[in-house]
Formats: sequence, structure tokens, C-alpha cells
Amino acid sequence: MAPLLAALRAQKPPASEEEHGPRMKQSQMEELLKEEHKKSLEDAAKMVELSEDLKAELEKNDRHVLSVSAMKKTEEIEKLAKRIRSRMRRF
Repeated sequence: MAPLLAALRAQKPPASEEEHGPRMKQSQMEELLKEEHKKSLEDAAKMVELSEDLKAELEKNDRHVLSVSAMKKTEEIEKLAKRIRSRMRRF
């Protein structure tokens, strides 16, 4: 009988641990969400900066040909947008 009681006690944590478990997970989730939001804001700011640079470069250029620099900026903007979108889809 004693081994059975010991096994039952081992399976179920005390009530105080059960209460703190979900709170710990929720607080960790909150921290993760805050960090992801901060990263998304930084990436969005970088996208704005690159977009403004790209716009200025396109307006400056009279030819209808994109420079290598403009192509790299468009690729970087796309990469940042995908990164932000993937963060948003996780949660």
C-alpha cells in the first residue's frame, strides 16, 4: 500500500506548484511576445529607412534600369517583411 501512495504522490504535484506552473508559462510567453514585438518594430523601422533610400535612388535615376544597390535594397526589404510576417504567424 505504501508504494502505491508514494507513486500517487509522485504523479501529482502539490497544489501550489500547479498554480504557479501556468503563471510561469504565461509570464514567459509575455516576455517572448514583448521581445518579438520589439524585434518587429526594429525591423519595420529598418524597412522604412530602406524604402526611403530606395525611393530617393529611384527618383534620382533618370534611366528605367535598376542599379545593383536598388536590387539589394529591395531584397533586404523583402527579407525584413518576411521576418516580421513569420513572427506574427507564430502567435
